[in-house]
Amino acid sequence: MKLFDVYPLYDVTPVSAKGMIVTDDKGQEYLDFYGGHAVISIGHSHPHYIKRLKDQLDKIGFYSNAVQNPLQVELAEKLGTLSDCEDYNLFLCNSGAEANENALKMASFVTEKSRVIAFKNSFHGRTSAAVAATDNVAINAPINKQQQVTFLSLDDTEVLKKELGKGDVCAVILETIQGVGGLDEPTTSFCQEIASLCKENQVVLIADEVQSGFGRSGKFFGFQHHGIQPDIISIAKGMGNGFPVGGILIHEDIKASHGLLGTTFGGNHLACVASLAVLEVIEKEDLVKNAAKIGAYFSQKAKEIPQVKRVKGRGLMLGLEFDFEVSSLRKKLIYDHHLFTGGAKDKYVLRILPALNITEKDIDIFFKALKAALH
Repeated sequence: MKLFDVYPLYDVTPVSAKGMIVTDDKGQEYLDFYGGHAVISIGHSHPHYIKRLKDQLDKIGFYSNAVQNPLQVELAEKLGTLSDCEDYNLFLCNSGAEANENALKMASFVTEKSRVIAFKNSFHGRTSAAVAATDNVAINAPINKQQQVTFLSLDDTEVLKKELGKGDVCAVILETIQGVGGLDEPTTSFCQEIASLCKENQVVLIADEVQSGFGRSGKFFGFQHHGIQPDIISIAKGMGNGFPVGGILIHEDIKASHGLLGTTFGGNHLACVASLAVLEVIEKEDLVKNAAKIGAYFSQKAKEIPQVKRVKGRGLMLGLEFDFEVSSLRKKLIYDHHLFTGGAKDKYVLRILPALNITEKDIDIFFKALKAALH
């Protein structure tokens, strides 16, 4: 049997990683400025993370949600405190796509409506409703297109007002920083208009924080830059630092009956401990503040590169926009300068998503390599 041919792969085989460094099977070291799609939030093989998981494996690794799991309660309390979202309830699942799938399902359940407003260049996952709300025809099968989704432009308040006024919308789903799309952001005034219009029209506002959450934007959640309060917040990626874990934060005003949501693996003992370890490191090392500080340092250095037309994003969720497609630049960086970076739907944007405990020294190494690759 062979693997199903899904991914175009770089000729690199990582076998170990520590901090910001990934080492391949030939002993070559790479500086990781991508973190496996923004997953590695506290660095590879953080000692506290490893110890927490090993200790938990000595006790119990998994049992189903048919029994009590105090780790879930501990995680909910810790997450509520650190994120300043104590007036939400946590449902745990396994991935960002599953989180958004359940968020959309909840919105439809509580409003008894079915149409969704999403935004152009959005990415919310690859499962049925999540991919229907993703603006990429290449990954939408005919069965996904049966979902009722309307795509709007960011910052177009008048069209949004018109669509919500039709009375059939259950949810608006929004990335406050578009990850895969290319690091575009809505304005604060537009975010506040969305929140106000959703409340006025009894529409559920879903903040997709799968990539921008857990401190990556320089605040715990990206929406916190705009002074709004979503009804549901979807989370994953950096939440587990590589262990599959996701969830939705559901505002306490939203109620649901037993059985509406469910999962076999979601919130298992190892997933909870992985996420708790991430939160503990974020708190102890003050990584949200570090993301803002080091992100500002990175952005300033980027503006000194003539070929960089614009720096997009916030904190350590950044995009460097060039006037040429960056695929060849990414290859040069990985093969010639041993540096991992990311691409985006916008082929002119180089995506930067390093661990939140990155240092100025790492940034200096990055720009030395970037300058060399551009010449």
